[in-house]
Amino acid sequence: MRKFKEIISVALIFTLLFTVSTFSPYAADDKNEVYIGGEAFGVKFYANGAMIIKLESYYDGEKYVCPAKDGGLKVNDIIKKVNNTKISTNEELKSEIEKSNGNEITVEIDRNGKTENKTVLPIKNTVGVYLLGAWVRDSCAGIGTMTYYDDSNNYFAALGHGICDCDTAALLPLKSGEAVRAEISGIEKSVCGKAGSFCGYFTDVKFGNLSVNSPLGIFGDLTNGNYKRNKKYLIANNDEVKTGKAVMVTTPVGDTPQEYDIEIKRICNRDMTSNENFVIKITDSRLLENCGGIVQGMSGSPIVQNGKIIGAVTHVFLNNPKEGYGVFAQYMANRYNNQH
Repeated sequence: MRKFKEIISVALIFTLLFTVSTFSPYAADDKNEVYIGGEAFGVKFYANGAMIIKLESYYDGEKYVCPAKDGGLKVNDIIKKVNNTKISTNEELKSEIEKSNGNEITVEIDRNGKTENKTVLPIKNTVGVYLLGAWVRDSCAGIGTMTYYDDSNNYFAALGHGICDCDTAALLPLKSGEAVRAEISGIEKSVCGKAGSFCGYFTDVKFGNLSVNSPLGIFGDLTNGNYKRNKKYLIANNDEVKTGKAVMVTTPVGDTPQEYDIEIKRICNRDMTSNENFVIKITDSRLLENCGGIVQGMSGSPIVQNGKIIGAVTHVFLNNPKEGYGVFAQYMANRYNNQH
């Protein structure tokens, strides 16, 4: 994992399908109130290109080879084109490699936001299939939690962190995505050393499209009236967040978000690029009994203090699943405003 002090992002429960930024100031009192979230929902995420998650040598009958590595490709490179043909899926990449017939191909990649071209020579394996020696990912799906819905700008915010590749931890480039209703059928409880998770399934009721995948959360537009609107709250400025009692709104049982008691233990930083701004501790006996603390799928669960939304849950501490990190809601709103 990215951090070895034993934290894990309370991220989407992924099912694999095989810098400092500048922000404009945000004043909560200058904004309309937003509808609080807390509902679990499903995300269908499609990457903008095929991301390399692993380079692996294979046997060509005489020796082990890895054309991708030899051609200068690296893990986290996003393959955008092959011989000027746009690549959106693993299948499209496979087709272009097979059509090469062993001739060199030009691979256009996105590396750290910059476009580069590499020349790669596909080589047959022992069964006669041309390969690059690269594992790639083009999509994923999972369950997360809604943070809030801003009806004045018609967008929703969720997760409190980005959708990242589970193998490389790199932020996946968003091409398109859908938000659908999800039904939670059970919970795998968190225990020391292992994060639990929501267990559930997607319904066919779509309520939004994703538009932004950022380190501070995912954002999207509502497409119809299938999203239930809950109570309205103001988003707190980050300097309003204090240590002490608060509540987390989430849905580990049933289909209606409930409030659960937590404690803000300490403010870690006020870094506008961080999704680890403060530490929370679950104190509600119901949530501890049902979930063992924070579980995967809770990311994005809104946190309320003094009548305002102050943030969202983002991580769980593996060595103490009663505790985890939260991100300021103000920073989530800033991120959306500065990307639109």
